[in-house]
Amino acid sequence: MPEQLKIGLALGSGSARGWAHLGVIRELERRGIRPQVVAGTSIGALVGAAYALGKTRDLEAWVRRLTRWDVIRFLDIRLTGGGLIEGERLRDFFLHHVADAPIESLPVAFAAVATDLRTGREVWFRTGSVVEAVRASVAVPGLFTPAHLNGAWYVDGGLTNPVPVAVCRALGADAVIAVDLNADLVSRHVRSDREEGLLSRGPVTEWVRQAASRLPGGLRDRAGQVLTSMLGPKDRPGIVETVVASVNIMQARITRSRMAGDPPEVLITPRLAHIGLMEFERGGEAVKEGRAAVIRAAEALEALE
Repeated sequence: MPEQLKIGLALGSGSARGWAHLGVIRELERRGIRPQVVAGTSIGALVGAAYALGKTRDLEAWVRRLTRWDVIRFLDIRLTGGGLIEGERLRDFFLHHVADAPIESLPVAFAAVATDLRTGREVWFRTGSVVEAVRASVAVPGLFTPAHLNGAWYVDGGLTNPVPVAVCRALGADAVIAVDLNADLVSRHVRSDREEGLLSRGPVTEWVRQAASRLPGGLRDRAGQVLTSMLGPKDRPGIVETVVASVNIMQARITRSRMAGDPPEVLITPRLAHIGLMEFERGGEAVKEGRAAVIRAAEALEALE
C-alpha cells in the first residue's frame, strides 16, 4: 500500500452481524492494509473504536468466547423510558474490555455517527469520550434507551448514515474501504429453513422472559399480556423483532441510496443473512465471514496499490 495514500475504513451498522468487522480488519492487516481513518455507525462504531484504540484482538478473543447467556446478562431491563435496554452494562463492558479515551487523542482519526433525536440530523462525534460516542451511536430505537450527551438525545446513527463513507472522506481519506453488513438482507428472496434473517429472535426473547420471571407474582401475571405483544407467538413477529427488523430494512435502503451518490473505492459485503440481528453469540461465524468477504474483494483491494 503506497505510503502517501491515506486509507479510510467505513464500518456499517448491523447489530450482531457487526462482529464481521473484526474479521475484515484482521484480513486487511494480514494484507498490509492499515487504515489511518476509521468511521463507524452503531456496531461499526464499537468495533471502529476498538481498532482506533488498538484493542481489536482483545475484543475478538472475548467475542469468540461469548455465549447466549453472557449476552442475556449484558441486557439491563428498563420498562420505562425510551427503550427496553438501559445500556449501562454495555458501557461498563466497553470500559472493561476495550478502553476509554478522548477521541481527539487517538492515534487513528476516528468518528462515531449518531442521530440527533430532536432534529433528525446526522452527528459525527470527533471529540470527547470514546465510550459516550459509541453509546450514542448504538442506541437502536425502541431497543436501547436514547443516549443523553451534551444536552441532546441521540439514537442509532444508522437512521441517517448506515455506512459512513462520506465521514471518512471528510476526515481526509484518499480512498475508502466500506463494509456493508446488510447488503444481502433485503435482496435475497430464497432462504433455507436455517436462515431466519431479519426476524431471528435470538437472546432478546430469552432475556425478556428471564426478566419477567423474576417479577413478584402480581406483576408477573400482569406482564403476561405485555410479553405476548412484545415477543409475539411463535408463528408471527412480536414488537422486538418488528422494531429491529424494520430499522435494519430502512438502513439497508438508505445505504443503497447513499452509496449510489458516493460509492467507496472498495465495497466489502459479508454474507450474513444466516445470522440473526441479535445473535451476538455467533461471533466466531461472523468473524470468519468477514475475512472471507475481504478475500472475495482482493482484486478491488489490489487496485488501490
